Order: sequence, then structure tokens, then C-alpha cells
Amino acid sequence: MRPTSTGKPRRTRRRVIISSALALTLALGGSTTWALDRFVIEHAEITDVDAYEAENSSVTATDDDTADGSTDSTDETTVTDTGYDSDDADVSISTVVTGTGDETVTYYVADVTLTDATALRSAFAKNAFGENITETTSAIAADNDAIFAINGDYYGFRDTGIVIRNGVVYRDEGARQGLAFYLDGSVQVYDETTTSADELLADGVWNTVSFGPAIVEDGAVVDGIEDVEIDTNVGNHSIQGDQPRTAIGVIDDNHLVFVVVDGRSPGYSAGVTLPGLAGIMQGLGATTAYNLDGGGSSTMYFNGSLVNDPLGTGSERGTSDILYIQG
Repeated sequence: MRPTSTGKPRRTRRRVIISSALALTLALGGSTTWALDRFVIEHAEITDVDAYEAENSSVTATDDDTADGSTDSTDETTVTDTGYDSDDADVSISTVVTGTGDETVTYYVADVTLTDATALRSAFAKNAFGENITETTSAIAADNDAIFAINGDYYGFRDTGIVIRNGVVYRDEGARQGLAFYLDGSVQVYDETTTSADELLADGVWNTVSFGPAIVEDGAVVDGIEDVEIDTNVGNHSIQGDQPRTAIGVIDDNHLVFVVVDGRSPGYSAGVTLPGLAGIMQGLGATTAYNLDGGGSSTMYFNGSLVNDPLGTGSERGTSDILYIQG
């Protein structure tokens, strides 16, 4: 007769199963810890940006005094139109609604003319530079006495890109197509991998943003933008489809248009694709236009309050930085 089973193989298998489960748990735990550290926990490299810029900037920015001014209009249905003028910047805000039903798109246009290019400034969440440091656009704007602001490029989500803000270098890790604002009022799309932050600063760059892609160049919609991936890390792969959007358009030196499109709210605003956003910018007369961070980050602030309605919820998602004009 064959011997009966002693159960020993079962105990060995159980130990193998337990060991494998423990290894998997440890692996997942390690991944969770890494993800929290990389995408959640704040890492401040500079804890007082105001002091850092005062010490390192060779350019003196302007202060603005605001007063009521004239308004502009768009070619489409304009629901609201409000303007403010100052010695260094004129800002006109318009709300535009197109389409009907679930195809309705609502977007906001800020037509900005600068007398001094340094009137367009940048600010970081919590007055600190680093990864995963966030506040809402409205909070950052209020902290910096902004009359107008939009969300920036969410630089704090990644550790690459050239970051020059208010004439000061913060990061020099060229990785993608950037946008550079110069002291002479010109704005140019450039390849970060072919230059350096110091070279840009020497050429007169005042601010950069690093997101993209460029969606209008030489007045034409850029081919292939619907297939672009900005980041390949977790949580921010593609930017295709109808989405809330933020973009900067260049009409001429010192003449810019900022557009924020609401989305993911059928009946109020479905959002737009990147080609759709490019079409809006082209229709506004932009010869160059550049895509910024979108989704729940897409926000426009004006005269003390939020202009748009991100995701149709009436609330904002935190972001790491803004572009603004001081009031």
C-alpha cells in the first residue's frame, strides 16, 4: 500500500504562500511609500521665495494701481465683459458660451496689454518652491495682491523643466517644449533641451512655463497636438479628449490673451480638445498659443474672486503656481 499523506507538503505550500503574500505586501508598501513621497508629501527647496527673489533678481518689477477701464468683446456670445486698467497693464475679461445642450462650451478670455513686461509675474503656493506644495489659484492670488491670475504649469508635480520666475532661476532640467516671456515684451516657444536657464536669463527672459505643447505657431494650428503626452509619470499621462483647459496666446509684443475653458460638466461646459483650444486661440488672433496645466487646475481669478467654475463644482483644486498681475 502507498503511504498516506502526512500533510507536510501542505505546510510547506502554506509557508510559500505566506512568504509570497508577505513579499507582495512589502512591495506594495514600498510602492505606496514611494508614491506618497513623490506625489503627496511636500518637499520645499526654498521656503521663502520673496526673500530669495529679492536677493537674486537683477530686475526691479513694477507695482500697479488699478482703475476702471474700457471693455472688449469677442465674436461669439459674450455673457460678461469687465475691464480694469493700470499704468502697467490693461485687463479685459469676457465670458463666452458656444454650442447647446451637452455640446455647450463655456470659456473665459482675458485680453491683457502690458506697458511693462515685468507686470506679468509668477507666484508659488505658500511662498515656497519645491515638489507637491499646493494652494488654490485664488489663495495664491490673494496672498500676492493680484487683480488677475491664472493657474501656471504645476511645476511642483515634476522635477524636470526649466523654471525661471520673475527673473530668477529655480530649476534647470530641460525636458520639453517651454514658453519664455522676455523683458522686451516678446514671448517665444523654445526647446528646453537645447539651451540652459542661465543662457535664457542672459537673453532677457523674465518668466518661463514648462508644460505645453505649443498649439498655435505662426498663426496656424500645430499638427499632431492631439497625440502629445506631456508627462510619462503616474497620474498625468495624456491630455487628449474634451477637457478643461488653460492656454496663453500671443497677439503681439506685450499683448496677450489668456483662456480658461471649463469642462466635464454637460449642459454647462463639456470642455474642448487641444485642436479645439487651438481654434479658440486662433480665432482670438493669437499667432502663438501654448497649453498650460488643465483639468481641475484650470482657473481664472479676477478682482477678488474666481471667474470660472472648475469641473462645475464651484471649488478649486490646489496648484503649485500662478501667473498674475498685481493690483
